[in-house]
Amino acid sequence: MSTTVIGKSGTWRNWAGNVTARPVREVTPATVEELAAAVRRAAEDDLRVKAVGTGHSFTAVAATDGVLIRPQLLTGIRNIDRDAMTVTVGAGTPLKRLNVALAREGLSLTNMGDIMEQTVSGATSTGTHGTGRESASIAAQIKGLELVTADGSILTCSATENADVFAAARVGIGALGIVTAITFAVEPIFLLTAREEPMPIEKVLAEFDELHAENEHFEFYWFPHTGNTNTKRNNRSAGPEKPVPQLNSWFEDEFLSNGVFQVANLVGQAVPATIPTIAQISSRALSARSYTDIPYKVFTSPRRVRFVEMEYAVPREALVDTLRELKAMVDRSNLRVSFPVEVRTAPADDITLSTASGRDSAYIAVHMFRGTPYQAYFTAAERIFTAHEGRPHWGKVHTRDTDYFAKVYPRFGEFTALRDRLDPERRFQNDYLRRVLGA
Repeated sequence: MSTTVIGKSGTWRNWAGNVTARPVREVTPATVEELAAAVRRAAEDDLRVKAVGTGHSFTAVAATDGVLIRPQLLTGIRNIDRDAMTVTVGAGTPLKRLNVALAREGLSLTNMGDIMEQTVSGATSTGTHGTGRESASIAAQIKGLELVTADGSILTCSATENADVFAAARVGIGALGIVTAITFAVEPIFLLTAREEPMPIEKVLAEFDELHAENEHFEFYWFPHTGNTNTKRNNRSAGPEKPVPQLNSWFEDEFLSNGVFQVANLVGQAVPATIPTIAQISSRALSARSYTDIPYKVFTSPRRVRFVEMEYAVPREALVDTLRELKAMVDRSNLRVSFPVEVRTAPADDITLSTASGRDSAYIAVHMFRGTPYQAYFTAAERIFTAHEGRPHWGKVHTRDTDYFAKVYPRFGEFTALRDRLDPERRFQNDYLRRVLGA
């Protein structure tokens, strides 16, 4: 027998600590039917409903003053179909658990982001992505969805069933219903060889088109206040497996990238004048390395230093100009930026509100150490991104509203019309959705 856990609620905080909410109650359903009942009960009490994952969004996309649904009991693999090469998982499954479980079965997702703390539904609903020449975001690998809609009914959708819902709900930002299960396309597990090396930013920008064309997955980090970047190329490999030795892995990924980086940020926060010097040292701290491993061990890395982030997708052909403008802005300003700027790419996809919807895209992410004022930097960066018709990541800091989105998403009206049909009473509304989708 399953039991729904209903609790009086305290304060909910996101991972970065920049969003808080005080829901009336929290519900932790053990089954999809219990979740549907919780939605119906919320309607009877005239309360809004939101589901929350691990809180890795920097926006208030999951915040509510109504009923907060925690899907942590709706986890694990429901079904593996080796003929169709799909796997169906509960929406509350953390990506790291999915990756480990798939590897045990000799399977893998084709592409993924660089952290795996999020739940599968939280990551896909906000359009989380990695970098790829042909392979796109996590949501683009979805083959089917199950969601509870505003009237408490359970809807399944795919390319052949409720196709209009499927087109939108893969990146549904919590506006169309509560996702309860996701079916992903998977493939037999494979090996990737990662090649990481420092490179001057001018060389990266001059050769960006070739670097993008020659590598299945190319990304780089530019260190503000320097002319330096760290580049990473991931390509499929016949093997043999050659993981990063354990001691090196601890030294580079934990000690330098998390421990020393945390201390450097604390020093920079206390004495901002030291940041350019620290940036010069940081940008040279990691030397070139190459290793071969299974996908999730190559794509993802631990991120323990907390930060706040803004990320925009610009048309891929606009990347070099956009980044040059960002660098010029930082160079001539009084800003002190201690976090590197991350640059990735994705091919066009067919998801209504995906940041790569209908266009090949490049992503530029700017970060600030948690607790450091970020508004001046993000405002100046956002001005540059929007001049290039950038689309902000749905789970990262931005100031855009409905009028802007209607301009940069050709199918925006399609999404809002579907929302009118599925949630006419705005059961899943919150302040964030009111701003980005309209009332």
